[in-house]
Amino acid sequence: MNKLLHLKNTFFVICFILWSLPQCLWSQKYMTRTGQITFQASVPTFEPIKATNQGTTAILDTQNGELAVLALVRGFRFRVALMEEHFNENYIESDTYPKTSFRGKIVDFDVSKLMDNLQKFTLQGVLSLHGVNQNIEIPVLVGTQGEQIKIMTDFSVRSEEYEIEIPKLVRKQIAEVVKISVDLSMNPK
Repeated sequence: MNKLLHLKNTFFVICFILWSLPQCLWSQKYMTRTGQITFQASVPTFEPIKATNQGTTAILDTQNGELAVLALVRGFRFRVALMEEHFNENYIESDTYPKTSFRGKIVDFDVSKLMDNLQKFTLQGVLSLHGVNQNIEIPVLVGTQGEQIKIMTDFSVRSEEYEIEIPKLVRKQIAEVVKISVDLSMNPK
């Protein structure tokens, strides 16, 4: 009886290993909860409008190059507290739209070909901001740094594409084209 129980347990352990082995070998996910997104909407001669979010979450599936990024809008920090308040209440309406996200794929991604130096790829997907989803295609740099995978990109969006209204009173003080920088250092999950 004891021998039968031992055989049964061994069988279940072997089945579990065989079931999970392909997932471990072929699908490695990398993740961060400390990614950084910075945006800048400054115009010359006015006070700089710049904010950074250092609590961005991202997950990369190295099997297929799929990338998901999520940032809480209230996580963006400005140098001037009043700007942060106006950003959250008047422009991005963070109570109504509390997060921004990206879901897409790194085109022709092959984790086995990554090196310590950053290589250029194309990132395609959907950027969700202020309740609006837009397809984007942007250049992205990807490489390894020790056990980490590093992803960096710089791109621009227009406020009007995401239905972000800028009042006439301050329209000349805020750039219509917002520059965005993303820096993700992702660890194996």
